Amino acid sequence: MKLHFFTVRDIEDYRKYYQHSKDAHDLLKKTKARTVEEFDQEFLCYYIRRLLGMPGGIFESRIWGDTGFPGLRLDFNFGLRLDIPEGNFRVKVSDFDSGQIFFDKYISGGRLLSVDQYFVRWHVEVFLNEEKIFTHTLNLEGQPVAISLISGVLGDTIAFLPYLREFQKVHRCNLSVCPNDSSRELIAKLYPDIKLIEEIDFKTYATYYPLMIFSGLPFTPADYRNVSMLRVGGVLLGINYLPPKAEFKPTEPPVTDEPYVCIGVQSSVNRKCWLYPGGWDIVVDYLKSLGYRVFCIDKSAKQKNDGFTICKPDGAEDFTGNRPLLERANMLYHADFFIGLGSGLSWLADAVNCPVVMICGFSQDWFEFYTPYRVANRKVCNGCFNDIRTSFTIIFCPYHKDTPRELECQKKISPRMVINAIERLIVDKNLTPPALKNLQGAFS
Repeated sequence: MKLHFFTVRDIEDYRKYYQHSKDAHDLLKKTKARTVEEFDQEFLCYYIRRLLGMPGGIFESRIWGDTGFPGLRLDFNFGLRLDIPEGNFRVKVSDFDSGQIFFDKYISGGRLLSVDQYFVRWHVEVFLNEEKIFTHTLNLEGQPVAISLISGVLGDTIAFLPYLREFQKVHRCNLSVCPNDSSRELIAKLYPDIKLIEEIDFKTYATYYPLMIFSGLPFTPADYRNVSMLRVGGVLLGINYLPPKAEFKPTEPPVTDEPYVCIGVQSSVNRKCWLYPGGWDIVVDYLKSLGYRVFCIDKSAKQKNDGFTICKPDGAEDFTGNRPLLERANMLYHADFFIGLGSGLSWLADAVNCPVVMICGFSQDWFEFYTPYRVANRKVCNGCFNDIRTSFTIIFCPYHKDTPRELECQKKISPRMVINAIERLIVDKNLTPPALKNLQGAFS
């Protein structure tokens, strides 16, 4: 089957991006494309198949939406998918709300697919020998719709979750969600009214694949780094406001009757970690001086990458391990507060309303969820994660690699700055640390 790809924005907007990418250079070595337009098609197909991790069957699976014309079938299970029989067919695809025309060409045979993976109110018109034979505007009401949470990144997934229920409410559709295995139990607890499925079967009216990627390519409407993580789900699903978070109710009692604090010292890449020498040990000692037990809840006790080895602080109790997210959520719910990074455990803590001290200088304050206890040193180079001129995730310290200023955004945050945030939190939340309770008891 011949595949025809199109994009919502003019493909010219993306050529500069992919012509400078390694993937495009690799493809150029073996391409048989004779024109720029043919290479556009080849690259988009390659990118979807090889790099996005999309589920199999997008290109080959049957389209169940019957248009009433033999061989002409339509669904929205990968953006827009339209099977076109052989003949003198003209296909016109536009945005119903703005009237903007995305595609208007003659096609004889094959499958037309939109590369754009976000909510668009598609309007489709098909002509045969200039006579209109079919028209349809996307309408999700009452339709079976699926959302595939293909990202395994914890923070991205949790940031997206509040939009699930809101999308179902706004469009009054029959929504199913296919989560990654690690988040399934947590989603079931937070959103028991959302139907969870094991796989995408393409028998739905529409499927959405929320891609939170750093890309100048057309799969998302904006570069992820330019949008707050709290808003990315709305940008992808066409919801222009922040929906309320689900209310978490614990399923297990506290692991101890003693007051405790949880910490997470690791991230997906260690350049995102707090890199002040001995910083965590100083903070853990401070917390213990207040009488708190300190539980380290990272996935592992030791992690090596980026040239750094990040270990559980010696003074923290070892609750590391690849444990279920729901177990972590219960621990965080019962904690007095959490101290972590701009990473998934901080998002999990916020999701269960555990106050968060976030030690994070590599991104801007607006990027993650809001916490008044964010700790960053804005007097040094910082925030390049959100600088679309470079890539903090690909380039190790884009501006100061191999200099004395390397990763100063994460190295120049002092323990005193973190302790200041902890002290503000204790006052704001009206907490009484155990050591102070014991002192009060001694003088009562």
